[in-house]
Amino acid sequence: MNISRQYRFISLFCLVTMLFPITSYAQEKFSRNIENISFVPKGQWIGGVSVNYSQSDQNNYQFLIFEKISGDTYTFKVSPMLLYAFKDNLAMGGRFAYSRSRTRLESADVVLDSETDYNVDNLYSITHSYSGTYCFRQYMSLGANTRFGLLNEVQLQLGGGQSKICSGTGEDFTGTYSRHFDFNVGLAPGLIVFLNNYSALEVNVGVLGFNYRHNKYTTDRIYVANMRTSSANFKINLFSITFGMAFYI
Repeated sequence: MNISRQYRFISLFCLVTMLFPITSYAQEKFSRNIENISFVPKGQWIGGVSVNYSQSDQNNYQFLIFEKISGDTYTFKVSPMLLYAFKDNLAMGGRFAYSRSRTRLESADVVLDSETDYNVDNLYSITHSYSGTYCFRQYMSLGANTRFGLLNEVQLQLGGGQSKICSGTGEDFTGTYSRHFDFNVGLAPGLIVFLNNYSALEVNVGVLGFNYRHNKYTTDRIYVANMRTSSANFKINLFSITFGMAFYI
């Protein structure tokens, strides 16, 4: 009986000590009279576009264990964005992305040692993918200025695409065609710097999210395979850092 009373007293004491800091913090917060600065005012349109293109050609190129590489490759990606500030420091909108890449390898040798080597020739791969992203943003200024600030972006993405890879010639020709579907939910905080009244530089990084992907493969129009993968990320992903330029009108 005494032990039960002691537990009740300890529970009541913990409850009082937990409520007291919250109450005192709330009173202190209201007494400070914190001013909410309009970093991105209501009614602004936020737009931007990023375009990436890269191309490379190799002729008898050598890299580590790869020798006599001959071929070419290119990658193209475009991603427009449009958001609307429906309230001070709050905006929502969307982003669309399309990418296409092609690799054509005429010949290459994989040399492991003086007695072990492999030859790869007539390899062709092409991929194109597309995605649409719903974005919700919250802005917060650093101090009393309106040039430097923080942003927090919630992203909901749906996408898909097709790819084809084939190798060999004549009777040795073989190829695989695949289709994929993607679903991603993520949180991407970042930093924003206004260069002037209408343009800003934005940097954000993926912190957490959930990813789902479904692939369907068809090889030589005979064999069919399906693969489903899902993952959750609850840490900073340095490979998802995004730099961009946005215009505020």
